Amino acid sequence: MTERQIQISYQEYNSIEEMNPEDRELAAEAIKAMQGAYAPYSHFHVGAAVRMSNGQIVRGANQENAAFPSGLCAERTAMFAAGARYPDKDMLSIALAGGVMGRLGREPATPCGACRQVMAQYQAKSGKPMSVIMISSDRIWKFEKVDDILPLIFNSI
Repeated sequence: MTERQIQISYQEYNSIEEMNPEDRELAAEAIKAMQGAYAPYSHFHVGAAVRMSNGQIVRGANQENAAFPSGLCAERTAMFAAGARYPDKDMLSIALAGGVMGRLGREPATPCGACRQVMAQYQAKSGKPMSVIMISSDRIWKFEKVDDILPLIFNSI
């Protein structure tokens, strides 16, 4: 037997102002996207913003539904809209922000497993790393590639 370890590196910022201009813009768009959330059950509003290789930013927000699990997460609404609108462009980065009643939480919003797998699929499609930014009121985490938040990505087919 051999014991192995997976090590993950990421950057932590204390505020949006510490980030480079492109990431700051994307983070601000994710925060704005929270306004489009429809969350009458959880009251947890999530916004996401995807930066495309053509410079466009596509936003999405979580959409809940009484017929659970018919709703959809902010990350997937943004990525699916981006994929449909710009099918020949790569997704370079995604930012997400979330909190109760539309106010940023104190802990960074983290994507669910399904959203992580969709991120992995779009990253694989482009053949380049897609960075992931997770935003809270107290700090921001930036991961350079989806592999950092989803080690051992499913890619067996």
